Amino acid sequence: MLSVLEVVALLMIGAALLLRLATLPVLVRAQTAARRRALAATGADAGGGAPGGIGATVGELVLGLLGIAGVVVLLSYNVVGNMTHIGLGEPFDPVNSRYLGYSVGLHFDTAQTVYIAVFVVCLLLCLLLCYLTQRRLLTADLPPQIWSAGATQARVVGLLVLRAALAVFVLPAGLVLPALVFQLVAFFVSGRPKAVGAQPGSAPEAGAAQAFQAYLDAQNPYAPTAQPPQGPYVPPQSTPPAPPAPPAPPMPPVVPPVASAPPVGSPLGAHEPRTIGGYQLLGRIGSGGMGTVYLAQRQGSATQVALKTINPELLAEGDLLRRFQREAEVLAMVPGAYTARVLDTGVDAGRPYLAMELLDGRPLDAHLREQGPIRSAEALNALALALAVALSGVHRLGLVHRDLKPANIMLTTAGPRLLDFGIAAIVDGTRLTATGGGPGTLTYMAPEQFGDERPGPAADVWAWACCVVCAAYGVSPFAATNTGAVIRRIVESGPEPAALAAVQALDPRLAAVVARALAIDPAARPADGTALLAALAVARSTTPDQAAVHEQITRGWQTLTL
Repeated sequence: MLSVLEVVALLMIGAALLLRLATLPVLVRAQTAARRRALAATGADAGGGAPGGIGATVGELVLGLLGIAGVVVLLSYNVVGNMTHIGLGEPFDPVNSRYLGYSVGLHFDTAQTVYIAVFVVCLLLCLLLCYLTQRRLLTADLPPQIWSAGATQARVVGLLVLRAALAVFVLPAGLVLPALVFQLVAFFVSGRPKAVGAQPGSAPEAGAAQAFQAYLDAQNPYAPTAQPPQGPYVPPQSTPPAPPAPPAPPMPPVVPPVASAPPVGSPLGAHEPRTIGGYQLLGRIGSGGMGTVYLAQRQGSATQVALKTINPELLAEGDLLRRFQREAEVLAMVPGAYTARVLDTGVDAGRPYLAMELLDGRPLDAHLREQGPIRSAEALNALALALAVALSGVHRLGLVHRDLKPANIMLTTAGPRLLDFGIAAIVDGTRLTATGGGPGTLTYMAPEQFGDERPGPAADVWAWACCVVCAAYGVSPFAATNTGAVIRRIVESGPEPAALAAVQALDPRLAAVVARALAIDPAARPADGTALLAALAVARSTTPDQAAVHEQITRGWQTLTL
């Protein structure tokens, strides 16, 4: 015959297991939310948690405490014959072991030893499983910086201390056994974490800082106004990996660039203004949820400009206004070589505006979608040199762009232009503004941007290399199927070999500089845009003379069909 204690233990384990299995979906949602909150702390997941994540976490905690406590109280007082009391419904106290001795016929000293030993062993196992569960959740397919971060370690230690204190001083002693069952199930479930980069029924996320992406697109006057959502590139499974150095493809015939007409804009709506700050609005180039870009012309002048402004309904948003002002400040300081020049800034009836030179052409990402990767070695070199010149001017001012990507590179008939300085930061540690800056776009972010250090010019050098590879390959060398896989590739496994091979096939000397710029250690990369220009010159055994570089860019750019 089973003793009273054995019957109670078996019933408690069975009831706890059934309750845990019945509430498994809540556990899965809570664990997914925990992973996404940890990823959001790196800036790589703007969601900050799965849908309903906070509610799932709180629900999991409340369900666990109430459910387990209910099992304990029920079984402690009502299951075993005539309200038998065996001390499991009281907080941990060695004196309660006398009830255990009465129930199973043990001497007081023996019962006390069993009571303490079982409680301590179950509690230690529960805490160990809790630690291992947290480690699994925060390391599987996530960057190692998340688990090794001091904030993560402090949170895990605090969680363990809190659980131990509750178990010893507050909760019923019998709770430790069903709690161990709950934690054991949680440990096994954590071994198969949900992807943090996707939501049920949606495509995998393509990048971080999603909260800023609509604004970035709206503030780029040359981006298409409507594009289908695009996820990260997934190479076809049937395509064999490219060899390390495939033979260079035949060069296309040199075709003079076809000049693209400047954007003419769509007609203005009835609700839209006709003038802003002394500029007559001729049409709408593009618009988004946060801003609008107009084709404009100053009254009494024949020069047309791209005029950016914030939508009227958002003028009360302080962060947005500060970011807009920051972009105007940065663009006013940046030299005009291969960047978009600012012609005027101001405020009209409380609505800030920014007038920039009107450029022909289209962004690099649109070019890649419509015409595919660049196949001219001369054009690719011209792109790489022009971006390096632009970064050199930016870095000499003590600035970091922080969001260099194909959508912010304008391909004009006069050469590439670097756009969108809305999240640029001062290198010396003082932001142009304390709020509103985004971390960048995930597949172009450097490894150090996932840590606690403020990114420096070397982060822009990394993004430069990613853009050069993207121009030759079609997508970022770090594109993957979900957010966690992208970060893991950036900080651990490295770029896609086939992507690097695409640059190698066009120009091995450029590929060598790109490989150096993709070093995980920022100190191993060219330090800034000036050092990058020097590295490109050394690779070609030339001197980084300004006139010579401009001539190379102009000559190479003529081989690209826009």
